[in-house]
Parts: sequence; C-alpha cells; structure tokens
Amino acid sequence: MGEYAALIPINVVTGFLGSGKTTLLQRLLAAPDLKDTAVLVNEFGEVGLDHHLIESAEESTLLLDNGCLCCAVRDDLQGALRDLFSRRERGEIPKFERVVIETSGLADPVPIAYTILAEPVIQHHFRLGNLVATIDAVNGPSQLERFPESVKQAAIADRLIITKTDLAADETVAALTASLRKLNASAPLYDASEAPGPTALFTEDLYSSGDKRAEIEGWLGEASHDGHDHAHADNVESFAVTFDEPLDWTAFGIWLTMLLNRHGENVLRVKGMLNVIGVADPVLINGVQHIVHPPSHLAGWPDADHRSRIVFIVRGIDRARIERSLAAFNGLANPTQVLAAPAPIRLAAQGR
Repeated sequence: MGEYAALIPINVVTGFLGSGKTTLLQRLLAAPDLKDTAVLVNEFGEVGLDHHLIESAEESTLLLDNGCLCCAVRDDLQGALRDLFSRRERGEIPKFERVVIETSGLADPVPIAYTILAEPVIQHHFRLGNLVATIDAVNGPSQLERFPESVKQAAIADRLIITKTDLAADETVAALTASLRKLNASAPLYDASEAPGPTALFTEDLYSSGDKRAEIEGWLGEASHDGHDHAHADNVESFAVTFDEPLDWTAFGIWLTMLLNRHGENVLRVKGMLNVIGVADPVLINGVQHIVHPPSHLAGWPDADHRSRIVFIVRGIDRARIERSLAAFNGLANPTQVLAAPAPIRLAAQGR
C-alpha cells in the first residue's frame, strides 16, 4: 500500500446544478494546504475564479494567486490528466501534489472514478482521493426526489456538504440531513456554513499518510446500527452486514468480483473492514460501482469487536441475497445459493 498511497491523489467535487460546488472550491483553494493543487474544470467560464488569476500559462491553463493551477477540460479526462502530468514532469508548470476535479451539475462521477482507477497510464501516476458532494439545503430535498443524478452523487460520496443552510428553514435542513443519512450513512456530513477545511474534505482519506482510524469511524457507526435498512425514494438503500467468522480472502475476492460484474451498476458503494483468515490486522476495502481501490490494512483493531463489517449502498438489490451469497462463498451456507454471474472480471484493485 505504500506505493499506492504515494500516488498523486485526485479529489472529485460533485453536486447537482446550483448546489455550491464552485463556491466551496473557491474557499478551499485559499487554504495553504492546497497551494500545490491542480484544478480541472469543464470550462473556465463556469468557474468564477477570474479575480484569483494572475497570469495565463497558455490557453488551457491558468495560474492562481495561491500557486494552484486551473485547467480547462475541453476534451477527454484521460487526455487532460496525461497532458497535465507530462507538463509537470517537463517543468512547464508548477509541480502540483494534488488534483481536484469539479464535475458539471448533471455529471455522473463514476466514469471519472473509473478513469482514475482503471486507465493504465493514469493509474500509474494518480490515485482516487475523496469524492465530495454538495447538496443545496433549499432545493436539495426536491432534487433528491426528482433527479436520479442527485441521488447518485450523494450516494457514492465520501464526504457530504449541505450548502445554503442560511437560506433554508431549520426543519428543512433537518429533513434533508435525515434523508442524506438514510442514503449514505457512512459518509461524514458537514454544514458548509461551519467551514469544513481541506483537511476534513480532501487531504485525509483512507489512503493518506494520516491515521486511518478516523476514516473508518463512520463506517463502524453505520455497522453498529440496529440492522434496519435505510430505504430511499429512488430505490437506493444503505445497510451494513456483519460476519462473525473470519473470511477467506480468495473466496471473498471471487465473490466481490462476481457481485460487481453482475450488479455493479446497482452497487453504488461498498466499504468494509474485514477479518481475514491468517491476517492479524483488519483489511479495509473500498469500491465505487464496478471499481475497487487496492485493499488497505489498519494497524490493529479499533475495538474488541473483530467481526467483518461491510457497508453497502445499493439500488434494488435484496440485502438477504447479498448475505446468503457471501456466506455461501465463505463456506457457511448452501453453495447453490450464490449469485449467478458470468466469468469473474479483474478488479481494479488487482495487478498492482
């Protein structure tokens, strides 16, 4: 994991139209912690950063007054990232240590995550950092009910930010908070007015050099709930499953590969802390739809509970079916109850 952690992290800021992505990004870029950051946006005209600009490096790149770069993505993301890294290595632009991508309001962030984790050239230099989603306190409740894009953006996020709380009634904010908690209970949730900084949102993630225990606290909190599923109007639900017996790593890998191969479009997130046979420390897994980060290890168990705990955010998949299939692969139930699937595919986590 040392090699993976050393790659350049790419954070993704997503959120529905008008939810405050740019405002959040403007504030964060002013922090010293992000002085060596490259920012990728669709077009400069969509991002109100003009008053920060001091010089133009070339048509597609602007240097911000805090040392950050802002680059327009006019073609494909792969090409933009490759070009950005090449120019960094040639010394044509400052040596950035982090990338932030701001998506459009209707974007699905999963293809971005897939590009980072699975594209061969990109994954040699970059890794996926936190996915941050902004939700408008005024319009967010109706958007979550009406637009699947908004639901997916919030469901796959590692961090949730409620914006414009000063413009919404307290009861509206409380209802939105409850809805987001049902949709994605394992992601830390912040009020933008309380000014969460880049450390909380960007620079601390499961693969950073800091203490990973802080990152999994939310996961464990979700796993400690009373077992009720958190259903959402868009047929998206969040739940946690636990397994008392240690898991066989090979069997688990085959099971997860088959699950994502057959149902990856509907497995929005999977996060877990596993008790693996023959491994003293817990193994951490983290996936977004079809793609999975390389597994990580936590130095020691956080508490006396050594059960495997896995958080799922899924659309239209029965919880009991997931539990039965994993138990079958682990040799704890009737093997005929497994999920039918085509031949396993190679996970993004493998081969590194």
